Amino acid sequence: MSDIDHDDCTGCREYSELSRRQFIAGTAAAAAAVTAFFPIFPAWLPKVVLAEAADSSRDVIVSIFLRGGADGLTLCVPFFDANYYAGRATIAIPRPDSSAANRGIALDNKFAFPQAMSALMPAFRAGNLLVVHATGSIDPSRSHFDAQRFMEVGKPQDINIGTGWLGRHLAATQPMRSNALLRGIGVSSGLAKTLVGAPRTLPIPDPTNLAIAGAAATRTERGTWLKDDFAQGAEPVRSAALDTLATIELLRLIDFTGYRPASGAVYPNTSFGRGLRSTAALIKADLGVEAIQIDLGGWDTHSNQDPLAGSMFTTMQNLSGSLGAFHADVIGSGLAQNVTVVVVSEFGRNVRQNGSLGTDHGRGNCMFAMGRNIAGGRVLVNNWPGLARENLENGQDLKVTLDHRDVLAEIVKNRLGNPNLSVVFPDYVPTMRGVTK
Repeated sequence: MSDIDHDDCTGCREYSELSRRQFIAGTAAAAAAVTAFFPIFPAWLPKVVLAEAADSSRDVIVSIFLRGGADGLTLCVPFFDANYYAGRATIAIPRPDSSAANRGIALDNKFAFPQAMSALMPAFRAGNLLVVHATGSIDPSRSHFDAQRFMEVGKPQDINIGTGWLGRHLAATQPMRSNALLRGIGVSSGLAKTLVGAPRTLPIPDPTNLAIAGAAATRTERGTWLKDDFAQGAEPVRSAALDTLATIELLRLIDFTGYRPASGAVYPNTSFGRGLRSTAALIKADLGVEAIQIDLGGWDTHSNQDPLAGSMFTTMQNLSGSLGAFHADVIGSGLAQNVTVVVVSEFGRNVRQNGSLGTDHGRGNCMFAMGRNIAGGRVLVNNWPGLARENLENGQDLKVTLDHRDVLAEIVKNRLGNPNLSVVFPDYVPTMRGVTK
């Protein structure tokens, strides 16, 4: 696999502009989070104390956003619905009972994974992976910018809410480790909207390489000089600087480079794969981190989608290979700390392929939940709406029959130990769907 994760070159202009906007906004957000005098971490970070045991009754959550509008009808194929094949003459995944070499892998008698998602089959067979179909946001927008924002803040069509659903969860709960230096991490150059509002939460693009800028050969001397210099300074600069140095040293205690995944797991050598590998190392280091947000782009497949051997095939391999390795390494390895993974995308794609052998922005989608306490090994559907034209939204899209907040809310309540769902998802009363055990 390529060592580069990138936005699909066939994506729409809005998606390309959004990616650039996210980078700029993320960079600005990261800059705003630091002090003017010591540009890495803000003053509220506490001193490093590691003696206290963590609360292991609550899960660590890993939130993954597939940016660009992933095609859920390819990620999880409704092979039982003949209209799927009628609408996708050249980009459909062959039925599992066909003789095609690249035929789908049956999950039950209705749905299948494409071959590119095969690395998730061990998690599915172990009952640790749940696929939820015909789900998504009730907001009808097909704008990447709006759809992503509304999904991340957890309240459709509210342009005033400024915090994310996961940020509000952390703000509404006590830390799993009261003296944890960091509760949340966004593995990106800027903090995703999902985590905005969370206490003790920062964007760290590469946890393996957090350091004071400069030559590695003089790192120790520069660190000592900075400690001595700022120790004599005035507050709040003094505490901000010393806590920053303590944070850097804390993360340096984790041997990211020498980290050996459990169960022989091998992460893809992509930025997403490396991000999940670092996530595993962070969780196993038991520093009190409770929430980690990671993005995977490249899903805006307006042309040359080719889920059998081309662009989308490669992106799906990256997703499934990374998640499959994480399952073997963390979830299926007997780690004492439970971990739940959720995977969402802003919307799905049209049922029918377009003239460029791709798919345009749609509505209903699929999402994933993975963990030892997830009621997995199945595809959850709340009344399959059907793919016949008369059953489609606006005559073109899979309808949303299950609000994605139902899945997230059940996980927040039952796995993250937070009953304050009206805070996490304002003005919404979720329906429990049997997502958790």
